[in-house]
Amino acid sequence: MKSWIGYLLAVLGLVVLGLNTKGGKKLVPFLEKVPSSSILAVGLVLIVLGIIVVIVLGKGGKVKQVEKEVPIYKGEGKKRKIVGYKTED
Repeated sequence: MKSWIGYLLAVLGLVVLGLNTKGGKKLVPFLEKVPSSSILAVGLVLIVLGIIVVIVLGKGGKVKQVEKEVPIYKGEGKKRKIVGYKTED
């Protein structure tokens, strides 16, 4: 549910990487003074942080609860057979 925050961070990181190009620096004039390596580092950090947030807050970390089935036997000893299953509460 809250994994959208991670996706938002990753997309923001991609936008920052896009602003590192010549066209991006023309769109945002103050970025021409900032070194390209700094912009690249910020973009990569945002992408990695977004991926970590998606993994931690996403559905991948949740454990599914499985109902345990137990057999129903008919007969006694070696002649008993399984005739069905019931779920255990």
